[in-house]
Amino acid sequence: MDEEIRKDPEKMIEEIIELLNKKEYGKLRHLVADVNEADIAAIMDSMEDEDSLKMFRILPKDLAADVFPMLEVDDQKYIIMSLSDREASNIIENLWADDATDLLEEMPANVVKKILANASPETRKDINHLLQYPDDSAGSIMTVEYVDLKENMTVNDAIERIRKIGLDSETVNVCYVLDPKRVLKGTVALRYLLIMPQDAMIGKIMNENVISVNTSTDQEEAAQVFQKYDFTVLPVVDNENRMVGIITIDDVVDILEEEATEDIEKMAAIIPSEKPYMKTGIFETYKKRMPWLLLLMISATFTGAIITMYEQALSSYIVLTAYIPMLMDTGGNAGSQASVSIIRSLSLQDIDFGDLPKVIWKEIRVAVICGITLSIVNFFKLILFDRLEPTIAAVICLTLVMVVIFAKLVGSCLPMLADRLGFDPAVMASPLITTIVDAVSLFTYFQLATHILHITA
Repeated sequence: MDEEIRKDPEKMIEEIIELLNKKEYGKLRHLVADVNEADIAAIMDSMEDEDSLKMFRILPKDLAADVFPMLEVDDQKYIIMSLSDREASNIIENLWADDATDLLEEMPANVVKKILANASPETRKDINHLLQYPDDSAGSIMTVEYVDLKENMTVNDAIERIRKIGLDSETVNVCYVLDPKRVLKGTVALRYLLIMPQDAMIGKIMNENVISVNTSTDQEEAAQVFQKYDFTVLPVVDNENRMVGIITIDDVVDILEEEATEDIEKMAAIIPSEKPYMKTGIFETYKKRMPWLLLLMISATFTGAIITMYEQALSSYIVLTAYIPMLMDTGGNAGSQASVSIIRSLSLQDIDFGDLPKVIWKEIRVAVICGITLSIVNFFKLILFDRLEPTIAAVICLTLVMVVIFAKLVGSCLPMLADRLGFDPAVMASPLITTIVDAVSLFTYFQLATHILHITA
């Protein structure tokens, strides 16, 4: 029966809540004993705060220590603030230094002070060391638990050291060779230690071509180094090339998710939030969305002003107004396609501002081909199905070509200009570009109609 429940997450949650309500804690502990810690964390994240806290207290000590880092930050904060100072300090002691630092950065200062007061001197030192680095820097996400070796060690000495401190290190796959001043001299992979002669000197077998990042390096740049070299771990050094910590692949996955989420929210004209959707309050969500909505609404009044300007002049060709949505939507879509491609390329460092002329030339050619294709298809549709006069159809199709060209130029140039000025290119994404393109589309449309159809104001 337990095996069937473990395979069904919904049944598992129902069973857990039922056992909690019945206070059958022995059965509950037996039920989750063989469940993966990541699955337990997912179950706890879906529970109410009080039930999640009860569940955490019931877990065996070792399992609780493994589950805690996998919980959402809000759940971690609730649990920590609900435990006694000593219990909270024990949790912190069982976390890697970087995870503990991330958690404490979210906590009130008085709580942090109490927790650190009960923590061991070594843990306190590591956390205080990490707290001094700027947010979103390599120093702020690194951990200080790693295996360090000396050049004059033998392979046998190195393996003995790994056995001694390996359990307290976040990874032993790569070991770092330091000189007496802790300057990073090289690296040695664990697999080489296992196949090399026991009396071989570390200084002779180490890899001296070490790629590292500085503590002040932006976390997104550090993630790009991982992607470029397919690393699973990366050393972090200070300005004097002294080893201070490592960044592991699990931290990079979190960074990439965080950065991608932030870019998506900015591209949708939402102020980024670190909280999950279901844990963000209504008023907080409102505050994240309202500023851009207000700005875009005000800027969209330009399109209304343009329509008003030409309202009397175009009254004899009412049919033209029926194609305004098509022109505006096509322009917005064309601009969005270009902006998304450019923003992605900028984030991957495939292009920079120096490539602007090449980007413009490419987008012009793409826009001309796209615009002509759309216009040809649209022209036959307007003549055969909508029964429009060829002159009116020509106005609409010519506008379509010009709108697509303009939209793709704006969609490609604005993100690159923003990046050049030090702004996030994602800010110059779909909503803002669409607003600009809408206004220009209408102005172009009415200007062409005025001249080609000889409309007088």
